Amino acid sequence: MNDDATDRSEPSSEPAGTATIESYETEDGVVFYDAQNPLAWVETSRTLTLEDLA
Repeated sequence: MNDDATDRSEPSSEPAGTATIESYETEDGVVFYDAQNPLAWVETSRTLTLEDLA
């Protein structure tokens, strides 16, 4: 049940699962990665917006 009486968590503006996403810049662009699992890589050959994927 998820109503005001049972859900005492703070509201969040971050989409679920994005709290540990970090990034760094390279010559070719920006690399996003999960700080809790930095070896889990996703590679793409086209530009994607993070908003479209989150």
